[in-house]
Amino acid sequence: MNMNILGPDAIEWLGVHYRTMLKTDDSGGAISVVDSVSPPKSGPPRHIHHEADETFVVLTGDILFWLEGEELTRGPGETMFIPRGKEHTFQVISDTPSRHLVILTPGGFEGFFAEMAAGQFRIPQDMPAVAEAAARYRMDFTGPPL
Repeated sequence: MNMNILGPDAIEWLGVHYRTMLKTDDSGGAISVVDSVSPPKSGPPRHIHHEADETFVVLTGDILFWLEGEELTRGPGETMFIPRGKEHTFQVISDTPSRHLVILTPGGFEGFFAEMAAGQFRIPQDMPAVAEAAARYRMDFTGPPL
């Protein structure tokens, strides 16, 4: 899959491309929707969103989700709901990139991706700065990636 499929306004951080489809401001704060293309084997460290529910809609590829110790796989046409306050992570397990929508309710978290892309922060090398930014978006990192 062409990672540039998201168009000229997409941003890139750690090999993942993001395009905000619905900004928080456009929904009165209720929701944000980010279109994301993640390469094989990619995924974030374990974390918790303290004030937002997160829903993934998988369009292509396969993703292994880890939700509070339980592993669940989702593929094209499937969804994964992660309630606020629940420790989780995920990893793309297909040999091809995964395109998925990330829906956060309420919205606001898309600003984290923009900050990380602008600074091109690295994990684990820049983890203190990444964690500081995450805290401003009411997210805490709790463990390693899968």
